[in-house]
Amino acid sequence: MTAEILLSSLQLSTPEVILALGALALLMIGVFSGERSATTVTGLAVALLIIAGVWLVLRGGEGVAYGGAFVSDPFARFMKILTLIGSITAMVMTVGHARSQQLDRFEFPVLLVLATLGMMLMISANDLISLYLSLELQSLALYVVAAINRDSVRSTEAGLKYFVLGALSSGMLLYGMSLVYGFTGHTGFQEIASALSADGRSLGLVFGLVFVLAGLAFKISAVPFHMWTPDVYEGAPTPVTAFFAAAPKVAAMAMLVRIVIEAFEPVVADWQQIIVFISIASMLLGSFAAIGQRNIKRLMAYSSIGHMGYALVGLSAGSMAGVRGVALYMLIYMVMTLGTFACILAMRRREGGNVEAVDDLAGLSTTNPFMASVLTVMMFSLAGIPPLAGFFAKYFVFMAAIEAHLYALAIIGVLSSVVGAYYYLRIVKLMWFDAATDEFARTPGELKLVFGVAGLFVAGYVLIGGPIGEAAEAAARTFF
Repeated sequence: MTAEILLSSLQLSTPEVILALGALALLMIGVFSGERSATTVTGLAVALLIIAGVWLVLRGGEGVAYGGAFVSDPFARFMKILTLIGSITAMVMTVGHARSQQLDRFEFPVLLVLATLGMMLMISANDLISLYLSLELQSLALYVVAAINRDSVRSTEAGLKYFVLGALSSGMLLYGMSLVYGFTGHTGFQEIASALSADGRSLGLVFGLVFVLAGLAFKISAVPFHMWTPDVYEGAPTPVTAFFAAAPKVAAMAMLVRIVIEAFEPVVADWQQIIVFISIASMLLGSFAAIGQRNIKRLMAYSSIGHMGYALVGLSAGSMAGVRGVALYMLIYMVMTLGTFACILAMRRREGGNVEAVDDLAGLSTTNPFMASVLTVMMFSLAGIPPLAGFFAKYFVFMAAIEAHLYALAIIGVLSSVVGAYYYLRIVKLMWFDAATDEFARTPGELKLVFGVAGLFVAGYVLIGGPIGEAAEAAARTFF
């Protein structure tokens, strides 16, 4: 690689370089300043992510870097901006809860920055090897973050479960990649697509495709690779769960879209069957399994499994409308999830300590009308009730499926939404029609800001949806 190519590659990957160097600098600041530096390092980490985001918006170029391993295009830029927003919001939400949740260590924000770096590299990966390395960078940071509260048995158990199952999924992914490389002779996405167009598919390649999709389905917690999600969501500290539920899902979905639309485009009939099955299974399990949940974090885990199923409805179409639907769905899903988790973080008793039971929300409308109103908007939106943002998210993915003649998939999706509406509306009923048992402590300002902005976005999406839809369409046009 000549100096000229290296310089142009560094220019295309400047946001990633900023995060990598920034994470190392923050680590040094933390090590030399000691435990007292946690607040300072968190503030600097947020600033670092904002700088990377501003650079992406203002100076983000397009092209291929590092010999084809890294690609920068409108789709990558759209998804990276979403990932950064998710990471920044989750980090801001931890501020008031750092001490109570044992997160007041300088390593925590550094690990989140490194995980975000891995996610951004995942979104831009244009080669099986760079995809795997970036996925592992993200995963290793998240394994530690899940178990960061060492005094909590639940947190340690969550980290261990996530690590063991994550290692299994990484092995499956690697095995699939080795089969794909063996039967095509390439690791680059465009080269794999060219080899498949020229030589056609073989049975060995289909096996490789299945293993690759199984490894990636684990990362978005799609059925049947969802086993870790409820336990990790419940066991990890709530600010960590809020982080898990948003940015990593966006990055993993972006990676899945890129690999099937770019590398495996010539064998669309093969991967479409797998995605349709995963989508139906996720929607149905997410809808039915959440009905009996009494812990709100477990309920949100099953809710996220269901929502990944809805997003995959768009991907099943394999069309530009489908990819646009997925991009929009992930944006709206992320905002709804972060807004809901801001409300969950605000569920603190006056005597101290967070509560997580759904029944603890009883009578919230009388004790905290603002929070009850925002959470009601979030629940209606997650259920897909018009004219809120969640309705438009589902509308676009279902329309893409109908245009691709996947009528049964769209019908199952609509029926799953009806079932899912039950457990969202149950929370609304608890807040507005049941008697209050106890009052929550005063809500910290940063949480009010997060759920206020999320509530405005979800309620006002019908007014601001035009420009967002155009941005998603420009991102989808990358592949078509």
